[in-house]
Amino acid sequence: MIRGGAWVFALRITERAFSLIRIIILARILAPDDFGLMGIALLTMATIETFSQTGFQAALIQKKDNIRTYLDAAWTVLILRGFLLFTILFFIAPYAAIFFEVSQAKSIIQVVGFSVLLQAFTNIGVIYFQKELEFNKQFVHQLTGTLANFVVAVSAALALRSVWALVFGSLAASIVRLAVSYLIHPYRPHLRLDLGKAKELLGFGKWILSSSILIFLLTQGDDIFVGKLLGTAALGFYQMAYLISNMPATEISHVISQVAFPAYSKLQDNLPKLREGYLRTLQFTAFLSFPIAGLIFLLASDFTRIFLGDKWLPMVPAMAALCIFGATRAVNATIGTILQGMGQPKVSTFGSGFQLLIFGAIIYPLTRKWGILGTSIAVVIPNIFFLLYVSRKLANALDYKLVKFVTPLLVPITGIPIMFATMFFAQVWTDEGLISFLFSALLGVGAYLATVYELDKIFDGGLRDNLRVLFKVG
Repeated sequence: MIRGGAWVFALRITERAFSLIRIIILARILAPDDFGLMGIALLTMATIETFSQTGFQAALIQKKDNIRTYLDAAWTVLILRGFLLFTILFFIAPYAAIFFEVSQAKSIIQVVGFSVLLQAFTNIGVIYFQKELEFNKQFVHQLTGTLANFVVAVSAALALRSVWALVFGSLAASIVRLAVSYLIHPYRPHLRLDLGKAKELLGFGKWILSSSILIFLLTQGDDIFVGKLLGTAALGFYQMAYLISNMPATEISHVISQVAFPAYSKLQDNLPKLREGYLRTLQFTAFLSFPIAGLIFLLASDFTRIFLGDKWLPMVPAMAALCIFGATRAVNATIGTILQGMGQPKVSTFGSGFQLLIFGAIIYPLTRKWGILGTSIAVVIPNIFFLLYVSRKLANALDYKLVKFVTPLLVPITGIPIMFATMFFAQVWTDEGLISFLFSALLGVGAYLATVYELDKIFDGGLRDNLRVLFKVG
């Protein structure tokens, strides 16, 4: 699991490096409206995709038996779904443009819809990379698409200086990943509609579908609301703020969860080992994600001014608020993963339903009052309630006291105020600018690492052992 995790982290770090450079370049060339237009297209596609999720991938990974006899049936259903989604997107595009009151969105949605079709034909054999923890091969598969997106998007932006640069970059990534999936894995799928096998996979996948719909409404409902109520420019600001502030969740916890899910599935019948593995995973997730959220919170204004430009400064308050969401979501992701690995995805589904009710009740008044900052607050509050609910359920499922869930978080949490204080004094004694930004960030991270190391040594928290294993295996 740790060896696989090292590959996944290498992939995500490389991907995010290219993504961050791409965002900085494109943010300088394109306007917030362009990002908002692309956001509308991706939002429309995500809406249709989410409400037709099969949950096959999670079901195949979680399944203990040999899955080879299920692959063709799953691939066939996914292709049929791809054609259906592409058709729906093509004909729904004019109505989406009318809904958001942006006529340019129609053609963008129709072209972006080709990505759904391309993804459907991906070689389903790549599922083995995650199931068998062969993340070195997944590294190659995913990174090729990222490189294609980077090269095409930046080149098109310099030539066209329009939203189509983002569209062409997204399509290039899908085309390259489709081709590489057949080059990197020997399995060759065939069209075979086996309703019995598909129905069996859907038995597990139905909870993934339900959970995906609820998570979509929670993570994309705010985008729909902002785009409709506040306009495309506000949506561009909000999506950029969300993207940057959620790095702890998307770049840390989701990477760990991707590796942990197949490992949990293999350990689902060994409760003591499963419990030990989860608590170590939770501790490591907090150790990495909490300081990143803290850095973004403190440096949001400086980062935006230095790297993106003054035109993006209106998003800073929302970015700072969403950092809290990123930190709590990182912890929530670890819980959802182990519940799926134990074959209990319905717990997360019920928790997401409860979260959605709170979110739906508060988003309109808060957005009306404070704009995208209010939307950000409306996202943060329900997520905290979700964390309280699912952590209690997980404690019961793993047969341990809730206090043991909190214990792995104490050392990373304690290091955050030390990091904040160090960065504050560093900024006071240095001038504004890139040098000050880098100096305070590095000094803050150093103070955090030193604090965590000493506290872990005093209380024997086990974090140093995890890190030693990671570096040894890596």
